[in-house]
Amino acid sequence: MPAKTFTCTLQVRWGDSDRLGHVNNTRFVEYLQEGRVQFLNAVFGGPGVRGAAVVRKLTTDFLHPILDDSGPLTIELWITRIGTTSYGVRHVVTDRDGKVCADAEALMVAFDLATSSSRPLSEDERNLLAEYLVAK
Repeated sequence: MPAKTFTCTLQVRWGDSDRLGHVNNTRFVEYLQEGRVQFLNAVFGGPGVRGAAVVRKLTTDFLHPILDDSGPLTIELWITRIGTTSYGVRHVVTDRDGKVCADAEALMVAFDLATSSSRPLSEDERNLLAEYLVAK
């Protein structure tokens, strides 16, 4: 486990369930995004140009169904790697009973809004992300 993680809670919303009474897997991705946005805003001090990044790849293991009464959900996030232009963000989603429902990793690429292209992470960004980096 990492030395420092970020944790947030989200409620299961009324419209998130499918006809089977389970939260649809597309909603899992929304939960991951909501948690990741809160995490990155906390890391970089709020929304803005510093820390601007896009999702390059998202891999999700759906491990346990989320039902309407599974909330509140807890999402724990941390950094798995820091590269020149990218970094990995791990997400673990648990239900109110502590059952792991999803395990996901996003590959984030630093993004230059002016040129619409990738850019190197700044030293400041690297230092802020490193606070949440898994010790190897």
